[in-house]
Amino acid sequence: MNVVRWVPLQELVAMSHRLNRTANDPSSPRTEDSLGRWTPLVEIFEKQDHLVIRAEVAGVQREDMDVRIEKGVLTLHGERKQDTEFKEAKAHRMERVYGAFTRSFSLPTTVNVAKVAATYKDGVLEVTVPKTETPRPESIEIKAA
Repeated sequence: MNVVRWVPLQELVAMSHRLNRTANDPSSPRTEDSLGRWTPLVEIFEKQDHLVIRAEVAGVQREDMDVRIEKGVLTLHGERKQDTEFKEAKAHRMERVYGAFTRSFSLPTTVNVAKVAATYKDGVLEVTVPKTETPRPESIEIKAA
């Protein structure tokens, strides 16, 4: 028989992972509260002269989304509406989440807010935030007094 050392912290971590997997499982039953809010997945990355924020918002109409910048915070807001045809039918399985979403991101001070652009294609909202040119240090000549 092998002796196995018991590490209580390791068991807590394993239990936490199991709970997280269960909570994120799309086949787990959802409550009415979870149907009213959802959070789109995002990718944020930096290219040479701009930042790119991509949000996965499949099923959301372009007219039902709002992108705004206020006080250095980029906010994405929208709503995925449920089809009226689906509401009247008897659902056998409902895994997609409907309702409003809001995501906010702080922007660095080195961006040009006036030139932000947003596009929507194939269920992905892409916001491009250009960077401002960083001022180059200038050498100042010291004159004799």
